Amino acid sequence: MSVDNRRYDIDWLRVIAIGLLLIYHIAIGFQPWGVFIGFIQNNEAWEGIWVLMSMLNVWRIPLLFFVSGMGVYFAIQRRNWKQLLIERSKRIFLPFVFGMLAIVPLHILLWQEYYHQDRSYIFNPAHLWFLGNIFIYVLVLSPLFFYLKKNKDGVFQRMLQKLFSTPLGLLVVMVPFALEAMIVQPDNFEMYAMTMHGFWLGLVAFLVGFCCVYSGLTFWNTVTNYRWVLLLFAGGLYIVRLLLFELKSPDYLMAIESNFWIFTIFGFGHKYLNKPSNLLTYLSQAAYPIYIIHMVFLYLGSVFLFTTDLSASIKFWGLVVFTNIACYLTYEFVIRRVKILRPLFGLKA
Repeated sequence: MSVDNRRYDIDWLRVIAIGLLLIYHIAIGFQPWGVFIGFIQNNEAWEGIWVLMSMLNVWRIPLLFFVSGMGVYFAIQRRNWKQLLIERSKRIFLPFVFGMLAIVPLHILLWQEYYHQDRSYIFNPAHLWFLGNIFIYVLVLSPLFFYLKKNKDGVFQRMLQKLFSTPLGLLVVMVPFALEAMIVQPDNFEMYAMTMHGFWLGLVAFLVGFCCVYSGLTFWNTVTNYRWVLLLFAGGLYIVRLLLFELKSPDYLMAIESNFWIFTIFGFGHKYLNKPSNLLTYLSQAAYPIYIIHMVFLYLGSVFLFTTDLSASIKFWGLVVFTNIACYLTYEFVIRRVKILRPLFGLKA
């Protein structure tokens, strides 16, 4: 399959990453610090689950930035720069603004209600900060992307192909990520939302994601052929972080671990997920609206479940089921079917 054709594995990875995002956000409500970053917190903590969440946390958001950069590569194959900006304004900027106006205030009101705070309307990006970053990256990097499109098969593409033809080239790609962590020195590597670290890390990942696809099949062949080796290094670095650093290894080391996980995921995804399915067609449409609305139902479920005497584990899985079902029902019977709402959630009218 030509890389200019639809890549089903990339679609699957975006769907999976957003699904993991929902579970990750639910898990925050069971941590003793959840309330300090604006989540409704259960009285009984379930800190054991954070061992698994910490493995996900170093790569789940960077993976989405990679995939978003890849998506722009495919988008510009059939659009000029004006068409791209119009399309991305409709698909990203409009839902971003609408979400801040109408969606985020709802779950903030639920938080205020649960903690008996004064009710107030708050205009805030909250979990939609990611969309704002992506839109900025598109504006800033579009001239470069269209230049590269115009000069395909040129010196830069040949350099990328040579770089990605060996697993050592993947190590070179990790250098700017490690440098970002060392220069910015974030208070917490996993704190991406509305931070300078999240902005610059996202910018690097977005650009590198574009370059991975721009290089042709070279990158995909390498990550696929060496997927087990990449998994070994990713898992090894996570074990080191867990056992030697109590999950808080140096930022540059977490940046390297993050990239090993991401390249591993791309390798396995390209090997096993690059095939069409009706389920993927549905989920790839549903994922974006569900990402926008999921916090409302997460908080709504928390308001009811966290006041019960159920165990933390039962509450967690109950919240997973409730949030997912409520999101999908809202998407299927409201967002998907009401024409005026579709563009507000990034869907074609």
